[in-house]
Amino acid sequence: EQEATVELVNYRKDGTSFWNQLYLSPIHGDDGRLLYFFGSQLDVTERRRAEDLEAVQRRLLREVDHRAMNVLAIVQGIVRMTRADDAETYSRSVQARVQALSQVHGLLAAGGWAQVPFSDLLRVQFEPYRSDRVAAAGPEVLVPAQIAQSVALVLHELIDNAVRHGALSSSAGNLRIQWGESNRHWLRLRWTESGVPRSTSAIDAGFGFKMIDAIVERQLRGELTRNWQAGAVDTLVSIPLRGDAPAFQAA
Repeated sequence: EQEATVELVNYRKDGTSFWNQLYLSPIHGDDGRLLYFFGSQLDVTERRRAEDLEAVQRRLLREVDHRAMNVLAIVQGIVRMTRADDAETYSRSVQARVQALSQVHGLLAAGGWAQVPFSDLLRVQFEPYRSDRVAAAGPEVLVPAQIAQSVALVLHELIDNAVRHGALSSSAGNLRIQWGESNRHWLRLRWTESGVPRSTSAIDAGFGFKMIDAIVERQLRGELTRNWQAGAVDTLVSIPLRGDAPAFQAA
């Protein structure tokens, strides 16, 4: 016999719904016996809408803050890790890497910040370097938003190395890209360059490959192997895609 207030969805005569606040309170006589219940109801639809909107706004602000911090952390890493012999080269390198992030940001925004197909990540990174000596094929593999920008940076560095030092720096070179998803839900990328004009030791010493190694193995908790042959390099990259993988647990 206590008073109670509840809110529930009710319906008008025309069938439209509204939020109804019901209030019930026991009324007792002088001797303490229950006589009856007093009840009232109030349409609180507008208040509920305002509360829902405020909750959505708070959630969006938290999400924007989280994403902004992630992007800033990645940019900070780019600035710290980029190396160059002069200021102009350094500036171009940083701008190119930040541009790679910007392109992925557009894909993620268009997809609702959920997942982005790996083929789309590859496509936007390759747009400045169109070549008929590149063969790319693979099934649809969805990359989670949490790691999409880091994966894009790996692709950017692989492409940049191929263009400046590897297969795409020579008219005789060819690049073959294959990808898929393993049964343990890891992205598997095979990057094969042939007709490489420079020695494998010179390529191995390149800073771009060092950045790739750092992103894949340290940040994404993935795996990377390279097989060298005369005039060719075969790179295999494996990156976890699911939340139970090490890369997500370390985030």
